[in-house]
Amino acid sequence: MPVHTFPARFEFLDEIRELVADVARGGGFSDKAIYSLQLAADEAASNIIEHAYEGVSDAVLDLTCDMRGDEIIISMRDTGRAFNIKSVKEPNLKADLSERQIGGLGVYLMRKLMDTVNYESSKSGNLLTMTKRRE
Repeated sequence: MPVHTFPARFEFLDEIRELVADVARGGGFSDKAIYSLQLAADEAASNIIEHAYEGVSDAVLDLTCDMRGDEIIISMRDTGRAFNIKSVKEPNLKADLSERQIGGLGVYLMRKLMDTVNYESSKSGNLLTMTKRRE
């Protein structure tokens, strides 16, 4: 799988979404599924930029996106701050907006839109891998 390196800045989210769309389109995903894949990738990259690299101006994000059979695999690697994905509680979407907890919606969306979401952290960095099988 080729590795695509992007500056970890919000202005590069369009390029990340386009790369995901190109691979998914080539893999036979529907337009609706491609939109969901782009949204999941956008949320993942945004979380890395906002949280893992908070206050770091020259950070990079490595993205691999490839088809394996009828499944797309999107992986993002960073060297920012780690976090415990298991500690992210599912948001209460029925609560009044003023009563909702801050954060967690991005991880919730990734989990809802993708078949699997795995996060690993080590001394060399963090790796988020998301998969989705074509319908």
